[in-house]
Amino acid sequence: MQYEPLEKVRKELKVRWIRPKIERERLSELNQRSDLQGWFQAGGHLAIWLVTGAVVYYFWSQRMWIAFLVALFCHGTVASFFIGVAPHELGHGTVFKTKILNRIFLYIYSCLGWWDMFDYAASHTYHHRYTLHPEGDRENLLPLSPMVGRFFLVQLFTINLLTQPGRTFSKGGLLSTIYLTFLNAQGRVGSLEIPSQEWQQTLHEDQPELHKSAIWWARFLLLFHGAVVLASLLSGYWVFILIISVSPFIANWASYALGMTQHCGLKENDNDFRKAVRSVKTNWLFEFLYWRMNWHTEHHMFAGIPCYNLRPLYHEIADQMPKPRTLVQAWQEMRETWNRQQTEPDYYFDTPVPPIANLSRGRTDDALESSIGDLAPQGLR
Repeated sequence: MQYEPLEKVRKELKVRWIRPKIERERLSELNQRSDLQGWFQAGGHLAIWLVTGAVVYYFWSQRMWIAFLVALFCHGTVASFFIGVAPHELGHGTVFKTKILNRIFLYIYSCLGWWDMFDYAASHTYHHRYTLHPEGDRENLLPLSPMVGRFFLVQLFTINLLTQPGRTFSKGGLLSTIYLTFLNAQGRVGSLEIPSQEWQQTLHEDQPELHKSAIWWARFLLLFHGAVVLASLLSGYWVFILIISVSPFIANWASYALGMTQHCGLKENDNDFRKAVRSVKTNWLFEFLYWRMNWHTEHHMFAGIPCYNLRPLYHEIADQMPKPRTLVQAWQEMRETWNRQQTEPDYYFDTPVPPIANLSRGRTDDALESSIGDLAPQGLR
């Protein structure tokens, strides 16, 4: 499929988003950032990772192998949310009130999660401005398959080695991530004829300065994780390879199960976020590890609101929102939609939505409603 150059898309594609009615004063309150809440979220997630990592090391040092594997599974489950989840919200710049804290934690999580925060900033800016409008949003190209094969399932509960190597901004496997990082470090993105690489190449042509930063960041990732591997092997403490560099790819089951629900099976080319995005209910621990992105429709509607205010936002506009699915309901919906799409390629799940009070459409000059935080790089502001 041929796409228009992104510069042309920015000039010609104007999506006038429908948003729920909410008092402007209340919206302003929900947009407020808090260093205390930021430390609880960003510092708390990192603290859990350090604690589970310490437990892994303890059982390894005591040669308690069954306990070691259980602890490693828990540690990986926590770390799997480093890939794309933690850097996502920090990339919006809305977690902390103090901007430098957002930046410091963005670098920390992106390093530990092998995450390219520079290309992602450009890609995700387009994703928010043109959600599921393929001319401008190629971060999620529908249809997405929710079907889980046996080999895939084994990887999700052990080590994710090869899953989805063609999707740059998703839960890629360990080996595919290392390979793509090597390509990025050499500036060779686009040499693979797969959609994510074509999209990344398009972003580089559109934002060449970010491309330079992405190259240097890829080199830093290889240097950092290479140093971890080398130091661990030379010292005999090989377990730190698993605790630090490999942990985001261990036990990806929870992050995958939650992440797939965001847009899978939903409607393209619609100006109602409720039709293009799905929110799900989950338990308090996974909501914390997922940085409250289970409230994903609310996040897209008002992307400048910090993640810890998304649940209060939902309750504020609940009468204008579809009821959040449970995780099981979301997956049933996604699989049923996918099965039907095999014979009806144009089919999508049409989410039933209540009317919006005093219907108004988002205005390009309404900075409070249309804000995506500090996500957009300089060239896209």
